[in-house]
Amino acid sequence: MTVTTSPSRPARSTRAGTRLLAVVFLAPTVLGLLLFTVLPIIGSVVLSFFHWDVIDPPRFAGAANYRDALTDETVLVSFTNTLLFMVLAVALQIGIALALALALDGRLPGWLRSAFRSAFFFPVVLSAASVSVVMKYLFNQDFGVVNWAVGRLGLSPVPWLTDESWALVTVVLVYVWQQFGFSLLLFVGGLNNIPREIHEAASMDGATGWRKHLRITLPLLSPTLLVASVVGIINALQVFEQPYVLTDGGPGDATRTVVMVIYESAFEQLRFGRASAVGVLLFALIMAVTALQFRLSRRFVHYQ
Repeated sequence: MTVTTSPSRPARSTRAGTRLLAVVFLAPTVLGLLLFTVLPIIGSVVLSFFHWDVIDPPRFAGAANYRDALTDETVLVSFTNTLLFMVLAVALQIGIALALALALDGRLPGWLRSAFRSAFFFPVVLSAASVSVVMKYLFNQDFGVVNWAVGRLGLSPVPWLTDESWALVTVVLVYVWQQFGFSLLLFVGGLNNIPREIHEAASMDGATGWRKHLRITLPLLSPTLLVASVVGIINALQVFEQPYVLTDGGPGDATRTVVMVIYESAFEQLRFGRASAVGVLLFALIMAVTALQFRLSRRFVHYQ
């Protein structure tokens, strides 16, 4: 004779209470994603097929906004500028952050390492617009501190913000100065997760200096490098404040980025359908570049 027992009522109520508590804690995050991420993306995709100037009712336009965006020279130049900016900014950001992280990983007192990390990360928490306003004065050709220092070296003043050859470089430098601290913290954390025993074993085998970093540190740091590059590329492709404040996209269209075109189309020209179409194209570009990164990471990223 077998006797079956059913779960007690208190156990069932406890599980129900746990599920309810989980729903309560997850609800704000889920609602936030729906309201501020998912629905805006869907709305932008739908709006990209309409002509809308806020004043008149939306008119269906089919693929006209996409044809206009893909044949507009300003839009094409903005995509070229954004891609060039991304390559320069991410390469500099990761290179500087990695070099500093390796330097801070050396034999420095703990308090000094903490002070350096705090100092390098501080620009990240500042407003990009306020930083750009200050940098605009520093890089001014006539009375900027940077050109004053250049003059003290006996060189001619550099048109940092008014010459097409220098403007994008200046925007990249300002952006990297503010952003590399985030990558630095990622690399410092990644280096701390590498077991010291591996470096000690490599030293016993005769590996020293840069050879040890190339053969051991970088392969073990490759997951952190992947995260830093993905985040860096996504942020660089969406750059707006620095070129908008420093150069307003000029001289000409030398520093005009995709997000600037979206802003101008929507809030200056009231062409929200065109702005949405350009935004969808930028979103597709970001997704494509990110997918390519993860695809290539299968060859170059090594997990412990």
